[in-house]
Amino acid sequence: MPDDEPLAGLIERAKNGDRVAWNAIVARFAPLVWSVCLRSGLSRTDAEDACQGVWMRLVEQLDKLREPAALPGWLVTTTRREGIRVQRLARQRELVERRAVREKELTAGQDLPDHGLLAVERQQALRTAFAELSEPCRRLLTLLLHDPPLPYAEIGARMGRPVGSLGPSRARCLDKLRRHPAILGLTGTEHEHTGRGNDDG
Repeated sequence: MPDDEPLAGLIERAKNGDRVAWNAIVARFAPLVWSVCLRSGLSRTDAEDACQGVWMRLVEQLDKLREPAALPGWLVTTTRREGIRVQRLARQRELVERRAVREKELTAGQDLPDHGLLAVERQQALRTAFAELSEPCRRLLTLLLHDPPLPYAEIGARMGRPVGSLGPSRARCLDKLRRHPAILGLTGTEHEHTGRGNDDG
């Protein structure tokens, strides 16, 4: 198709779905659109996106074009607008990427939980709860945790209790220990508990 074919004829045929006429319009004005994209300071990739957007807008608006001679001006204006749109999207994309990188760096820079500190807190909570048990409970648990382990018969003799009572007493003392506020606060468990009563094991 000759390059000097009247623009009005090309536009008219393109409106009627003539693909050859449409390609001729694009070929004729592509240098203009591309130069406007580049003058807008777009990168090559963003310029390609903007140019693509211009031709899509022209497809949408071609039927509304009444004056063929106005097409070059329309293309320049639309290209500038597309350039601004693409630049805005590029900036938003860059901000999102920077934020993602920053969040990743902050996350990576955070110290892992200090297991040593947690161990100290647990030990302190346990000592506090243990100290507030009754003397019989403290004595019983101490004997049960003796290293090396003591026979139940010896523990019973030291406590002055039947061997059969040691297991239930141990369970009651441990339950009181678990329900102490220091232990509950450490584990984050919320339980309603009444007064301790007599911790006689």
